[in-house]
Amino acid sequence: MSTGFFVVGAIIFSIYMYFTIWNINRGAKAQQEENERRELRRKYSNPSQIDYDGMGDFTRMPISRSRKKSKIL
Repeated sequence: MSTGFFVVGAIIFSIYMYFTIWNINRGAKAQQEENERRELRRKYSNPSQIDYDGMGDFTRMPISRSRKKSKIL
């Protein structure tokens, strides 16, 4: 009888330890992913550095000086 209690207790303890370690590892991975996302947000938080359409930022191009200014009468 006491051996049966020991075996059942050992099985329950083993299951408990398995899920405890699994939960710690899962939490660590989630924290690492959140840190990576936070780092990317910090890195690209300046809106002038983000190229949303992938075509380049044409607003930084200088205006051509060779255009003739039209005279308004």
